[in-house]
Amino acid sequence: MSTNVLSTFATIGFGGVVQEYLWNWENQQLRVVYETLGKGSPLLLLPAFSSVSTRLEMGELAKLLAPHFQVVAIDWPGFGESSRPSLNYRPEIYQHFLEDFVKAVFNTPVTVVAAGHTASYVLQLAVKSAAFSKIILLAPTWRGPLPTMGASQQIAGFVRELVRSPILGQALYKLNTAPSLLSFMYRRHVFTDAAKITPSFIEKKWQTTQQPGARFASAAFVTGNLDAVHAQSDFLGLVQSLTVPLMVVIGESSPPKSREEMNALVALPGVRSVVIPGSLGLHEEYPAVVLEAIQDFLFSSEN
Repeated sequence: MSTNVLSTFATIGFGGVVQEYLWNWENQQLRVVYETLGKGSPLLLLPAFSSVSTRLEMGELAKLLAPHFQVVAIDWPGFGESSRPSLNYRPEIYQHFLEDFVKAVFNTPVTVVAAGHTASYVLQLAVKSAAFSKIILLAPTWRGPLPTMGASQQIAGFVRELVRSPILGQALYKLNTAPSLLSFMYRRHVFTDAAKITPSFIEKKWQTTQQPGARFASAAFVTGNLDAVHAQSDFLGLVQSLTVPLMVVIGESSPPKSREEMNALVALPGVRSVVIPGSLGLHEEYPAVVLEAIQDFLFSSEN
């Protein structure tokens, strides 16, 4: 496993140094792209899992944090500019990847800001090891879209295998990542300001979904195969086992089921929380508001 600077990628991203982390999983080498900006104490930014997941959704927040921290933002394996092989994407892959990446890149416990579905992975690693010094969860979720909608494991598994199939799967995936559907998704539960969902914005998101191999990890997320926990009690149990400070940021327009889960999380003793404008994409839609909401927690000497 090694890291290299990708000078050819210098114009892609949010203005930082773009590097690759070569990571081995089951005798297969994956190229994981990450970007570093700023100087100071290290801070890890983890974008949410989604069909359009990329470190660029953390870009504006990264630029706001860079005067104070050395910010590192990643493209998860299977997403963004990282390798997208046709693996059976499941929690073990991301659990091992996150642990290995943190060990390889940071030599001290790091502050982590994690969006959406990555919350469970951060909490699991924090309970297992002293990887993090502070944790900030942005619109945290633990259950994928289809299970949240009530789909059984059998139905979700059928859909996942269908999308993974060579010809029909490619066609179904293209239909479900059409620009019109991406725009609908953003309007429904990702952004709250429709004026920000411009044709050029959707075009960039669509391009992300059309990379070779993009459907495999996306299908795993949508069907719940990236759910690191399978019950609210397990998710809350991770938080109750934490020994590091935790803050949760909630979008006031979050979907009802997601908001119920977030409310249960912030009701636990010792969890700091704040409600700000936005929904599940609040980190991308309102980065300045997010920074204002978390800055006291970030800069405090709390241990």
